[in-house]
Amino acid sequence: MTVPAAFNHVKYLWDEQKAAELAGDEIALFLYRSNILGADLRITNYGGGNTSCKTIERDPLTGAAVEVLWVKGSGGDIGTLTRRGIAGLYVEKLHQLKSRYRGIEWEDEIVELQRHCLFDLDSAAPSIDTPLHGLLPFRHIDHLHPDAVIAVAAAKDSRAITRDIWGDTMGWVPWQRPGFDLALQLEKCLQENPDIRGIVLGGHGLFTWGDTSHACYTNSLEVIEMASAHIERNLGKKRPVLGGSKVESLQAATRQSQAARIAPVLRGLCSSHRRMIGHFTDDERVLEFINSHDLEQLAPLGTSCPDHFLRTKIQPLVLPIAPDADTSDLRAIQSALSPAFEGYRREYAAYYEACKRPDSPAMRDPNPVVLLYPGVGMFTFAKDKQTARVSSEFYLNAINVMRGAEAISGYTALPRQEAFNIEYWLLEEAKLQRMPKEKPLSRRVALVTGAGGGIGMAIADKLAAEGANVMLADIVEERLIEAAKSYSRDAAAYTVCDVTNAESVQQAFARTCLMFGGVDIVVHSAGLAISKPLLDTTLDDWNLLQDVLVKGQFLLDKNAVAIMRAQGLGGDIVHIASKNGLVAGPNNIAYGAAKAAQQHITRLLAAEVAQDKIRVNTVNPDGVIIGSKIWEGAWAEGRAKAYGISVEELPQYYAQRNLMHEIIRPEDIANAVFAFVALLDKSTGNMLNVDGGMAAAFVR
Repeated sequence: MTVPAAFNHVKYLWDEQKAAELAGDEIALFLYRSNILGADLRITNYGGGNTSCKTIERDPLTGAAVEVLWVKGSGGDIGTLTRRGIAGLYVEKLHQLKSRYRGIEWEDEIVELQRHCLFDLDSAAPSIDTPLHGLLPFRHIDHLHPDAVIAVAAAKDSRAITRDIWGDTMGWVPWQRPGFDLALQLEKCLQENPDIRGIVLGGHGLFTWGDTSHACYTNSLEVIEMASAHIERNLGKKRPVLGGSKVESLQAATRQSQAARIAPVLRGLCSSHRRMIGHFTDDERVLEFINSHDLEQLAPLGTSCPDHFLRTKIQPLVLPIAPDADTSDLRAIQSALSPAFEGYRREYAAYYEACKRPDSPAMRDPNPVVLLYPGVGMFTFAKDKQTARVSSEFYLNAINVMRGAEAISGYTALPRQEAFNIEYWLLEEAKLQRMPKEKPLSRRVALVTGAGGGIGMAIADKLAAEGANVMLADIVEERLIEAAKSYSRDAAAYTVCDVTNAESVQQAFARTCLMFGGVDIVVHSAGLAISKPLLDTTLDDWNLLQDVLVKGQFLLDKNAVAIMRAQGLGGDIVHIASKNGLVAGPNNIAYGAAKAAQQHITRLLAAEVAQDKIRVNTVNPDGVIIGSKIWEGAWAEGRAKAYGISVEELPQYYAQRNLMHEIIRPEDIANAVFAFVALLDKSTGNMLNVDGGMAAAFVR
């Protein structure tokens, strides 16, 4: 692949061989172009921007040749766009919408009418930006939100700066909310300037085009490159970037540990309305901004681009706390930060009251999405990990915009009323109402030990399937790497954890807090089994079982309770014990004693933390042979020997001895954990036997 020498600030990703394979298929080339544009977050962020192409198709009713617009559908992402995510509409019918347009006060009516313009009945829902592509005559069009171009669009004297950079080759239209009227403004701009290569949308973004997909792609990159180079030439020319540093960053490891300690407190404060999931970054560009002299002036202004604003809220909250503040007392930190959050909520409510209209939707969650901690990094909190991560990426784009705009002129944000009109747009509200119902464990974070296989893996899979973010913990990293492959990017992460080591357990919780903001569910499934008569049981055998099963449970519980209390959101702790803690079986004194200790710790802890709304329960499996790591070694041989049968006969033997004659599988244990954490919200200090019915193990 040959990269044009002119591209120093953007990634040229066009692959001639790949494009040649798609030659002749304009839609495939348009999708390819979209995907490589979306691969560079400086060009457009997740879900941001839209792309299109136009083709000549045969009308299925008349047989006539008609022009069809293929454009990214509502809610899609160009970086991952596929054929299923685009809409196909008659271009002529889109132009006919002009005769139905009653003026800007009624332009939202056009969105419903777009459905009557569909050529492809299997289309994704057309987005609000569809007419912006349909009314322009070009075969291929990109609408992007490049940081460098938005910096120009959001700068004071934006129009003059546009001319300075591109001369008369670029059009410019002032800020206007996306919609049909903006499409008319773009059409008018092109009619008045027929030789331009693109249009800068004030405060918003960029439109560029070309006769082929490749020509459109290179045109977009060239325009963005010119804006980037202009900013680069001016950075630090008149004054230090962002006014220079006011705060010094902590060292990287110290930033991470400080963020991990404070994250549960922030999560609890951000979850006063609804529970949130967190994300943290200490990207060097974030640190430059949050440590700068200009932070105090720029942060309250908020963002300019509507896509940025919708995901980052009206403005961030700058945490009033020193980078090296003592975080050993989390309750003291909570008390210190609570007034700042209360103030933010009051200001948000005042903003809502000042800007609302008679038909505005009810006020949404008044908590901040973006939290800036000078010297440490940036936290974002949202309904799930993906949304929190994307919000972080969008605010990083906003930082790049502010940085660039300040270098070439001065940054301007959306006026508050315009921002409100976007945030509480009835079309946006309708989109929110169409979102699928959240799963039972959405907005919750689970840490599962022993998650590299067997029962632990089944539990992690079940919790993730029901909506939880899961931290997989195990002592064997190879197992974790393999287990993590089955999860999407944002659903889960893993951490190597030796539950017998206090520092290792603490690090596992720190990684969980850093990754997801805190923890709501802790399941101690790590374990092993040793089956020997008393006189054959060594002190090492005894200590190993006590360390992994009992000491490990103690260390997990201690860390879990501290974090759950800091969050103030309650929580669930589930211990995976065994029927052997209730029933006196042969050759089992060390294992049975450890399992009994696990069960009694459950009762003791449940009584201690109930006032914190933390529930502590036990699941007692029995005979989980198929899929269990424990049964792969000497334990299976020992149990088979104790019962006078072969290892191969064990599953059926255990099934025959329970009342229901059922084989118990890891998935059955996972279902029991799910019942405790999702359904039995007023149950604590309890045991749930999953053994097919063992009369000797009945607890009553």
